[in-house]
Amino acid sequence: MTAPLPSLPSLASLPSLESLSFGLARTAEAAAARGHRLCLLTGDRSVYRHELATLPPDALDVIDVDTTDTDAVRRVLDGLPSLAGLINTTDTWSAPAAELAVAYGLPGPDPAAVRLLRDKARVRDALHRAGVSDRTALVLERRPGQDGIAGGIVDGVADQAARAARVVEAVGLPAVLKDSSGTSSRGVWIVRDTDGLRAALAEAAEAPLKGELFAEPFLAGPLYSAETLSWAGATRLLGVSSRQTSRTPAVREEGAAFPVALPPGDHDGLEKWAGRVLDAAGHDQGFAHVEFVLTAHGPELVEINRRIGGALIGEALCRSLQVNVYDALVDAALGRRPALLDAPVRTAGPAVAFVLVYPDRAGTLTGWRGLDGLGAYPGEVEWYPVRAPGDAVPDIGDQRGCTGMVLAEAATAELAQHRAWSAATSVRPVMRPAAGP
Repeated sequence: MTAPLPSLPSLASLPSLESLSFGLARTAEAAAARGHRLCLLTGDRSVYRHELATLPPDALDVIDVDTTDTDAVRRVLDGLPSLAGLINTTDTWSAPAAELAVAYGLPGPDPAAVRLLRDKARVRDALHRAGVSDRTALVLERRPGQDGIAGGIVDGVADQAARAARVVEAVGLPAVLKDSSGTSSRGVWIVRDTDGLRAALAEAAEAPLKGELFAEPFLAGPLYSAETLSWAGATRLLGVSSRQTSRTPAVREEGAAFPVALPPGDHDGLEKWAGRVLDAAGHDQGFAHVEFVLTAHGPELVEINRRIGGALIGEALCRSLQVNVYDALVDAALGRRPALLDAPVRTAGPAVAFVLVYPDRAGTLTGWRGLDGLGAYPGEVEWYPVRAPGDAVPDIGDQRGCTGMVLAEAATAELAQHRAWSAATSVRPVMRPAAGP
């Protein structure tokens, strides 16, 4: 149900349809600097508990609404004074936000381009057609799922064997199976042989996919993300983050560091490559988080998120670049060319790294051991909780299992990562087994 609208000030409203878990404080500051009042529309304010706990109570307005119900969201927007724009920093709500912006005559991206970016298989094919990548995707057949879940390939050993043969023929092994609209590393299987492929296909048949299951070649090399900002088709590379992931089969993110020290000339080359990738995918305005593997033959796209990077990437950008990068987010939402595109980009601040802290098993979180000792570690170490005691942690195989993050600073991304890892090893989530049936 929608809570009654709060008594709002006379400032023009700048609503945000949900948000990343971190960055609200900086977004509210950026909105206020431009004479607007940030208003968060959310179906679950507990997602933002850390940010809301650190903000003054009058820094922004929070309206509880079922954000999956477009009519309910419209009723909230209709009640806000002087809509100036609409912010969205999530993958899940990116397409609805783009469509609402059009409906209300607000600045925003082309909804068709947003829908394309939400389909990883279509993006892969778009890059292949544009000559940006020689890799293609194979979309596997689906049937309508049960219980309202759209997903699941056709069951049966024979069908799975046939599909496995199609994957081997079309993309080879090793390969990656993915949910075309998945988020937070959910619905991802790395397969290295035919037995593993058949097992992954069987598991995917039971998975609640958000899109279509597809296969693509496995990319060998370290994983990075290009943090970019675009306007009118021009793209600027703000820097590159390193990414650390777990061993298979979990395939979850473990940590990141910014900015990666690139050899001379590599920055310009990556900026041009990212620009070509985003152009082929139809992204021409706003932030993008472009994940890529630096293979033996150069960068190859993993996926594109049309937003600031998740977790603490935005915070890392702000600290390292010594600017509030959320100013650019607000500028874009207002239909203005972000000043960050033209300002000198230099890493005047420290390098920043963070490590995600997972429990050893699923269950109910009761707290953490080791938080009181973080101050002994170098690097201005900080703790960012993602969950609270009493929260259920049903799965630790992807980012949903993250209970918090340890952030550290240093002169370089490499040193910051060492510091963050060192401090994070001292933090232990304390779990209570989940109640039985």
